[in-house]
Amino acid sequence: MPDPCLSAAEIDAAGLADWRASDGALHTSFATGDFANGLRLVDAIGEAAERADHHPDLDLRYAHLDIRLYSHDSNGVTHRDISLARQISELAAGLGATVRRR
Repeated sequence: MPDPCLSAAEIDAAGLADWRASDGALHTSFATGDFANGLRLVDAIGEAAERADHHPDLDLRYAHLDIRLYSHDSNGVTHRDISLARQISELAAGLGATVRRR
């Protein structure tokens, strides 16, 4: 049975400063400084995603990484997305990546 989707209020209450909810998913973009650091972040996210058995959409460019979290089996944002978003933010901070506001 899929996890229940969270309401907009529940997502806001999670306090994910690096993330925004849009189109039924969580989105962020991290400035990585260069491609090599972006690859390190992708690798770290990949390991966390495998442990969680929950996989984000990643779009790596030269100096930034765009990330989308969405629970396909629930058709929206769930607690799994919130948890992985927190882990990703910690990993990004540990590699010196900063939120890229558009």
